[in-house]
Amino acid sequence: MAKLHSTEDIKENCIIIAVSTKKEDDISRKIEETSRLAETAGLNIVKCFYQVIKDFNKATVLGKGKLEEIARYIAECDEEIDVAIIDYQLSGSQMKNLTNAWGVKIVDRVGLIIDIFAKGAQSREAKLQVRLAQDKYVLPRLSEIAGTSGRFGGAGVGMRGPGETKLELNKRILEKEIESLKKQIEKIKEQRQVSRRERNKSGLPKVAIVGYTNAGKSSLLNALTKESIYADDKYFATLDTTSRKLFLGEGKYAILTDTVGFISDLPHQLVDAFSSTLEEAADADLILHVVDISLDTKTDKGVEFEINMKVTNDLLDSLNATKNRIVVYNKADKLSKPVELKEGETLISTKSKRGIDNLIKIIENNLY
Repeated sequence: MAKLHSTEDIKENCIIIAVSTKKEDDISRKIEETSRLAETAGLNIVKCFYQVIKDFNKATVLGKGKLEEIARYIAECDEEIDVAIIDYQLSGSQMKNLTNAWGVKIVDRVGLIIDIFAKGAQSREAKLQVRLAQDKYVLPRLSEIAGTSGRFGGAGVGMRGPGETKLELNKRILEKEIESLKKQIEKIKEQRQVSRRERNKSGLPKVAIVGYTNAGKSSLLNALTKESIYADDKYFATLDTTSRKLFLGEGKYAILTDTVGFISDLPHQLVDAFSSTLEEAADADLILHVVDISLDTKTDKGVEFEINMKVTNDLLDSLNATKNRIVVYNKADKLSKPVELKEGETLISTKSKRGIDNLIKIIENNLY
């Protein structure tokens, strides 16, 4: 008797292509990050390619030689390649040209990140925000996606909507849906502002947990509040904001909010769509900037965790978020050597609970 299995068990095979025009760019970091994103999206990575070129080809991004090399690999590979992930934001015509050249579905960095958000959205607000981001992404590429002779597919990575819904590929319907989603999200934003005002009436200070994706933000919320909010060792494991009351001792409390993770080159569609989520950081009295200190590999552009810190700080600055920030170096249990801490920094491990009590005292001192 044939074994029955869910389509969720079937993983699409993919190849990853990292491209850059700058020799100083850390290609290995780009490949590593894109690989983590692909794994989070449920893809099976077969091979990674990269190319450093003087100028991006307007038609295909890649140079002719690399284009032909990858075409040969796909044709001769023992495993069938379903998807090619390009670590670059593609135009609709570039997506169509690459699809025609290789005969596989093409997903760029933006589409991949949005797809991950689509898989992870749980609340009604998150689902609406993701759908809006998807629609805004698809609309200018619609004719090219529809003209790929079905190779782009109607399912799998790049085509999943939040929940069980599928992406719509009709221009008129998409435009109407975008307007409807904007109105629904605006209503939710107004409700959020009412809730925020109610929290403000309580007089309790607000603390936002922010940081690069997978730094351990949700685990920190659990460690501080003794909750059991979902946390996983994946990029963007949680997408919805979660607020809990934090006891600081001697009758002192704060409202602690976990926010969505940051990433380099965060698609502008998601910055816009998740503006209400990021408002929690902008509205906070204190920010806990969580950093994975175990990412201490040196690259051409600096130490990895320092690069991640800069991405987060730059985005916080763009939101005019408070300068009252504590750097919380997490994953101390993975360190191989001591860390020299500066003022406004502390070292913890959410896994072993090392430094958690000290962090609570630091939060109290910054708020009261």
